[in-house]
Amino acid sequence: MARAVYPGSFDPVTNGHLDIIDRASKVFDHLIVAVLENPRKNAFFSMKERVSMLESIVDHYNNVEVVCYKGLLIEYAQSRNASIIIKGLRAISDFEFEFQMALVNRKLNCNVETMFMMTNNMYSYISSSIVKEVASYGGDIRDLVPPQVYQIIREKLSPR
Repeated sequence: MARAVYPGSFDPVTNGHLDIIDRASKVFDHLIVAVLENPRKNAFFSMKERVSMLESIVDHYNNVEVVCYKGLLIEYAQSRNASIIIKGLRAISDFEFEFQMALVNRKLNCNVETMFMMTNNMYSYISSSIVKEVASYGGDIRDLVPPQVYQIIREKLSPR
């Protein structure tokens, strides 16, 4: 059974992330969407909120699981018997960093491969950072995120 891990901060999850999840779920028997707990990043959404958002978006997939993790990705993948790490790429600028990380991971564990998936070109300009910035200025992000996420962002940014 081929198991893969798709890691990220997903702060928030975008349509680009969802595109990778959808396509990877068709390639692998089991896909683990792993939300990174990174204390060095100042997250807009809590870990619980990010996991909850993802769970609501992927609940119709029988082979997709959402989890949170901290520490080294390669160790997490090994602990879950995942032989593949999925990385989504939007542009050449993503490749340079992800390629370096893939080489480090391979050095740490040569039994886990990294596979790069190019995002659909209609999502290539979307990033979580752009979504947060546009939303913070009141811009329309409906085409950038799944409907559930759009509603959550609106609620989070609305004055109380």
